[in-house]
Amino acid sequence: MKTLETERLILRKFKEDDFAAVHSYASSKENTLYMLFGPNDDDETKTFIQSAIERAEETPITHYHYAVTLKSGVLIGSCDLHFQDDNGEIGWIIHRDYWKQGYGAELGNALLKLGFDDLGLRRIIATCDSENIGSSKLMEKIGMRREGLFYDYRPPHKGSSRAYGDELSYAILKDDWDIQKEIAYYNSLPCVFGDFIDVPALSDGEIYLVCTSKQTGDPEKKHVPGYEFAICKNGEKVGRINLRIGYGGGPYNSNLYYGGQVGYDVDEPYRGNGYAAKACSLLLPVAKAHGMVKLLITNNITNHASRRVCEKLGARLVRAARLPEWNDLYKEGQRFSNIYEWILP
Repeated sequence: MKTLETERLILRKFKEDDFAAVHSYASSKENTLYMLFGPNDDDETKTFIQSAIERAEETPITHYHYAVTLKSGVLIGSCDLHFQDDNGEIGWIIHRDYWKQGYGAELGNALLKLGFDDLGLRRIIATCDSENIGSSKLMEKIGMRREGLFYDYRPPHKGSSRAYGDELSYAILKDDWDIQKEIAYYNSLPCVFGDFIDVPALSDGEIYLVCTSKQTGDPEKKHVPGYEFAICKNGEKVGRINLRIGYGGGPYNSNLYYGGQVGYDVDEPYRGNGYAAKACSLLLPVAKAHGMVKLLITNNITNHASRRVCEKLGARLVRAARLPEWNDLYKEGQRFSNIYEWILP
């Protein structure tokens, strides 16, 4: 069984001399409050460790059970990934002394990487008691999507007087995992914004752009700055286009992956003349002035006219991405967004 390493953690095989560290959390009611096991007695902890050791020696391994240690060697919890065919499930427990320090997200992402990148899984789930807010927030933090709330589905947690407990179910697909990596890539691209530039004349001889506003953005909400333009011809406004400066955006730092840096709309009487693609090209000096080398343009999968604009620009279709439920486009009724990458000429 391969050892996994994150920025601060080592995920390794269990050893028999891990007993004291494991039992310190497995025997604690506070630590096991929402778990389906515990608090353990000595024999139960020893049985768990022995089982984990044996599973690590199976061929093939279908249940990866890891001891979670700091790089100093201190054992702070455990985590596991088990699977059948191309479907997996992950779980974890961290000693209460190490809660709220970001270790859960590190080990969670390590398990997802193992499942998707190494084992070729298609789908990974995780579940928790509905009152386990910390665990459900962690699932969302590592990109998992809430799929259901099941009433009276599991034993109640140890602080409950109910006969049954409710269970939250989360899942993430391989496509979702790939999207997370794409978002990280685009968010790493260069961008320079000290202030807005003095917008030069933007015209191709047929249409021209007039800057109507400059939006400063909101760093606290992770909203990036942007320019708004009117698309004009012969002194008349025929549409509008905007350019957002930067990557990321929004509370999950992924708004511009789903929404793009460029948005445009041509008034109906003027459609069919290629003005949207021409307006996009006129934005190039502004984007380049801020050091941007690629722009994302997105559209609803049913918006064939916008797709043709992207194709005319030579933009590459990255994927049709499923929108997360928290995204504004999802709330407006859209479910998928075409993601186009436009390498600036």
